[in-house]
Amino acid sequence: MHEFLVERMRPFVSTIFAEMSALAVRTGAINLGQGFPDTDGPQSLLDDAVAAIRGGANQYPPGIGVPQLRYAIAEHQRRFYGLEVDPDTEVLVTAGATEAIAAAILALSGPGDEVVTFEPYYDSYAASIALAGATRRTVVLRKPDFSFDDDALRAAFGDRTRLVLLNSPHNPTGKVFTLAELELVAELARRHDAVVLTDEVYEHQTFDREPHVPMATLQGMAERTITISSAGKTFSVTGWKIGWLHASRPLTAAVRAVKQFLTYVNGAPFQPAVAAALGLGDEFYTSLAAGLQRKRDLLSAGLRETGFDVFTPKGTFFVVADAAPLGYDDGFELCQRLPELVGVAAVPVAVFHDDKAAARSLVRFAFCKRDDVLAEAVDRLARLRNG
Repeated sequence: MHEFLVERMRPFVSTIFAEMSALAVRTGAINLGQGFPDTDGPQSLLDDAVAAIRGGANQYPPGIGVPQLRYAIAEHQRRFYGLEVDPDTEVLVTAGATEAIAAAILALSGPGDEVVTFEPYYDSYAASIALAGATRRTVVLRKPDFSFDDDALRAAFGDRTRLVLLNSPHNPTGKVFTLAELELVAELARRHDAVVLTDEVYEHQTFDREPHVPMATLQGMAERTITISSAGKTFSVTGWKIGWLHASRPLTAAVRAVKQFLTYVNGAPFQPAVAAALGLGDEFYTSLAAGLQRKRDLLSAGLRETGFDVFTPKGTFFVVADAAPLGYDDGFELCQRLPELVGVAAVPVAVFHDDKAAARSLVRFAFCKRDDVLAEAVDRLARLRNG
């Protein structure tokens, strides 16, 4: 069926998210597999997008993004992290964070180069590295706290290391990298003259007062870091696909050279709406994190009562649970059966691993859903305990 597909892309013919979402639709299951909210973002954001459409903002925007959004991104970085970013030369608007990641990897790596990343990894990372023809070198994040072995990270770096791909807060584990962990990554990147590509789309979804520390704020890292984020997760508009990156002028120019031949431009009427939303008051951002923390606790408590071993996330939309105490030592098999068994869809963590054994019985559940949906999912999952 895929005889025309180049060999390096054959492992990526479908995503686990599409497979589990299709299974949820087919069975009528509650979809806790794919990480999209089931409520809309701020009304002002939606109204601004409608106004922009009606106002004629429907043709190609500038290749680097509309000025309002670029300036809003720069102000956001100054406001929250004290970073000084030039909106005209150091910001690039993209078709979601996924395009930003792909464009950066394609721009900065190729055959013979190595990209260091952590596993489990978001599935587009491996696919983008394969598209570039580069080689991935992974370091395992291990339960219960999903820390990594310092010596394993040091061993992953070498003369061919070109990029380090870091995601914090981390999908799928919910880990927020500590300052000490970030500093070790930074030290190794400087030593090996590597660029750090940081996926920070969950920057405003950290819990228990856990701070988000951008890599670009660390000493000596602003010039070798590409910081990526997006509107999708922060404002519950994942379908808009408005992402961005900021980096030094030479790095931004390199990524832009590739990005212009991927989507060219995108989302003209959404860009000014996102620009305005980035300027929402602190109460929006604090209530966003507080609301998700409450949802995390609701779902986590239900999973524990069912019998899962739950690893409390410090951020993101997701909680990882171990199904082994329930007698399921294969998370993939459980996720295939879960919609029929109890009417809930989830995602096996092992699909995000090269080292499948490290996460064999782990399952990821999304809690970015309405409270009534989560309560119903918890009730359904309880049948596992009884069955």
